[in-house]
Amino acid sequence: MYRIFFKRIFDLILAMISLVVFLPIFILVCLFIKLDSKGSIFFRQTRIGREKKEFTLLKFRSMVVDTPEEPTYMLRNAESYITSVGKVLRKTSLDELPQLLNIIAGHMSVIGPRPVVPKEHELIVKRDKQGVYAVRPGLTGWAQINGRDEVLIDEKVKYDKEYVEQLSFWFDLKCILKTIPLILTGDGISEGKRGG
Repeated sequence: MYRIFFKRIFDLILAMISLVVFLPIFILVCLFIKLDSKGSIFFRQTRIGREKKEFTLLKFRSMVVDTPEEPTYMLRNAESYITSVGKVLRKTSLDELPQLLNIIAGHMSVIGPRPVVPKEHELIVKRDKQGVYAVRPGLTGWAQINGRDEVLIDEKVKYDKEYVEQLSFWFDLKCILKTIPLILTGDGISEGKRGG
């Protein structure tokens, strides 16, 4: 019942409350991005969602406007593309805040496997074989709690599968509570590097 109905209600309530709470930070981040570098405040990118349907993911822009369209870990010398404000946004995960709008729109969930770009073929195929795309992708997830950027592809798929199989209100709550200290410490963030 939670997976089919209450998870969506939980997502909507949490996303709307979070938008209100973080509105002052949202406005400040917009201002700092505009003052720091030229370009749009938001970064839009195609990601793979539930049932492998594509959607447009929103983030605060943390890189210069001419950055190649690649996942960060695939970029050579990725840090050279990140703006001064972007370094802070990525370290604190504030660049992810606009995804609250993706959650409200129904593209994402608060908790779930992180959405990947279409170029990440190996991860997409392995996830598909394990039934990972039966659920909405998340703002954070079980794999992120267990290593974030440092998790190897096969490990990530294993954690994503575990999440889908164990999905419940209590497991989602556990993921939320475990995400908070990771955001505060910035643990597991490796710009331009990832195993697998």
